[in-house]
Amino acid sequence: MATMTIRGLDDSIKARLRVQAAMHGRSMEDEARDILRTALSQEQAAAPCLVTSIRAKLEPVGGVDLALPKRERIRDVVDFS
Repeated sequence: MATMTIRGLDDSIKARLRVQAAMHGRSMEDEARDILRTALSQEQAAAPCLVTSIRAKLEPVGGVDLALPKRERIRDVVDFS
């Protein structure tokens, strides 16, 4: 089993954890373990990719037809000699 130390915890959070642990009849450590276990056992919904999010926002507005410039021949290589 791993050990973890939490630094910088607000006093109000610690007090709430102490009260909640007492209400459940267990130690603060057991209560914190249960909170973490419960929070991390739930499946997280995968966030949609950026392209999908942008497309979903812009689709109702409609598309835009852009005029593509005519392709030109590649220029000849410059001779610096």
